[in-house]
Amino acid sequence: MSMTIGRRTFIGGAAAFGLTGTAAAQSAPKVFAPAPPWPPRETLMLWPTLPPGTPPGIAPSKQPVPLPLGTPQRWEKGIRHPYLGVFRPQRPDGRAVLVMPGGGYVFVSLINEGVNVARVLNPLGITVFVLAYRLPGEGWFNRTDVPLQDAQRAMRLIRANAAHYRIDPAKLGILGFSAGGHLGGTLTVGHADPVYKARDTADSLSARPAFSGLIYPVTQFASAGPNSRSGPNLFGGPPPAGAASARFDVLTRASAAMPPLFLAHAMDDGTVSVGQSIALVEAARRHKVPVEAHLLERGGHGFGALSLPPTNPGHKWLEWFATWTATHVK
Repeated sequence: MSMTIGRRTFIGGAAAFGLTGTAAAQSAPKVFAPAPPWPPRETLMLWPTLPPGTPPGIAPSKQPVPLPLGTPQRWEKGIRHPYLGVFRPQRPDGRAVLVMPGGGYVFVSLINEGVNVARVLNPLGITVFVLAYRLPGEGWFNRTDVPLQDAQRAMRLIRANAAHYRIDPAKLGILGFSAGGHLGGTLTVGHADPVYKARDTADSLSARPAFSGLIYPVTQFASAGPNSRSGPNLFGGPPPAGAASARFDVLTRASAAMPPLFLAHAMDDGTVSVGQSIALVEAARRHKVPVEAHLLERGGHGFGALSLPPTNPGHKWLEWFATWTATHVK
């Protein structure tokens, strides 16, 4: 039995809840500029010396390792010195987005969920920073804190250099995919968690996003299901009970202090259940946090910025995100 859900908008409380399906109108595909290389010409290293949690014996000069299967998509692991790829628009309007690609906490998908985001958002005036973050299972002390350390530091460093990048620090938000969506959710609720000691004056700045876009995110390990490996990969085994795991439970930590949320998820996602996003929508509504969600009838997992065909009504989701951000920054 199959069911077709046409596009609707449900408005209640602080939420606009959009369900997108085959009944939506089609439009001609937009042609984007060719994908720039990775790493881009402009990069920014996160840490002035070795990153926090660096154990003895890690070679300072070690370079990231592209995975053979992901070479066209630039799937990387072995990131010893996390950094930002900077993509500037020709006409910046002050908005900026820190992008956290997915990869199940075992690699970072830098093209599909990074570079291609910039290809869409740069023409709309948005400056894009793609985060090549460290992965927890690569020998770091306090492995679970490593991705969040990099995400917090990236937000603070971007704000410290806002004038250089011609952005408004009050208009800096995030966009996270899959495990990067979990990282983005953790940053959303844990932007002030004390996960590293301050290195310089940038660390006195806030890491709170002005808005949070979470795309097919993991929001709670306990309900993520067996196909999602983000939890075991973050912890190095089954997520433990108690406070050690609760810190990374986005649903449990949801509160009225969260910034506005934007979610996109396919209902046929076989890796991260759409219920992960629906539960976060419900939590946001309970706390009266503005939230917009687009649930696609089809799309699977990992559709990224430009992978959905024009025949899928949700192929413009990233342009919707750009329009939505403009309504939540002043």
